[in-house]
Amino acid sequence: MTSSFNSHHRRYEAWFSRHEAAYFSELLAIRALLPWKGRGLEIGVGTGRFATPLGVEVGVDPSKAMLSYSIERGISCVQGIAEALPFKDAVFDYGLLVTTICFVDDPQGMLNEAHRVLKPGTPIVIGFIDRNSTLGQYYLDHQAENVFYSEATFYSAPEVERLLRNTGFANQIWGQTLSKPLDEIQEIEHFSAGIGQGAFVVVRAVRA
Repeated sequence: MTSSFNSHHRRYEAWFSRHEAAYFSELLAIRALLPWKGRGLEIGVGTGRFATPLGVEVGVDPSKAMLSYSIERGISCVQGIAEALPFKDAVFDYGLLVTTICFVDDPQGMLNEAHRVLKPGTPIVIGFIDRNSTLGQYYLDHQAENVFYSEATFYSAPEVERLLRNTGFANQIWGQTLSKPLDEIQEIEHFSAGIGQGAFVVVRAVRA
């Protein structure tokens, strides 16, 4: 899947300008659950659209083309894959993943690696499109037409909850945003607790 991001990085970047209100809604939802201090790692940092405004210092991504944007945006970047993170054990104060889980080959392996590089008692925050939402179903129905999502695997909130629990992440807190279709979102939406109303869900869990 890396080849799609290497070849179409400009198209990826254009999404954030075309759906600015949705992008800022996602940012605010993550900000509500992400720590304000500490050395953070974004796994699947992409072009740095989330790491930079959220103050995440370090990013890892397999796409060299995507990482070039993150480097320009001031992120300390390493090229690598989520299932084999190129970092020592217990070196980060928190981890962040935004729409990364649907693109990895082994989500359990990715979370095992996140657990390894995080310090005990520190959180991981995951943002993703809930497969059970209207937007998630739309992406599934049109998956073959999307250059990025054609090979993606979408997950529901309960599935991610189980993945986190099975990997040793506890004390989960859930929130959501994006209650309308993307093309109808003209204003920034508020973050709300729980799941079931918004397409973009965020969960924070603590490494045991």
